[in-house]
Amino acid sequence: MINLGNLDEIVTRLTDALPPGTAQLRDDVEARFRTVLKSAFEKMELVTREEFEQQKALLERAQVRLQALQGQVDEWDR
Repeated sequence: MINLGNLDEIVTRLTDALPPGTAQLRDDVEARFRTVLKSAFEKMELVTREEFEQQKALLERAQVRLQALQGQVDEWDR
């Protein structure tokens, strides 16, 4: 899942980019940015780099085991 700290950083950058005359709307806009971005990120089903690397390592190990088993099956067929 996305790190909420990263989400806060994105929201802060967006609200900081608003024109100076919108200071009184800042809290409302910030809350709306946060809601919209969080919803969009949840729909994308994003994962962290750490979660991705863990799954990648598991897949690599499974592929090595599968190749070894395929080698054994090939030996039986001879």
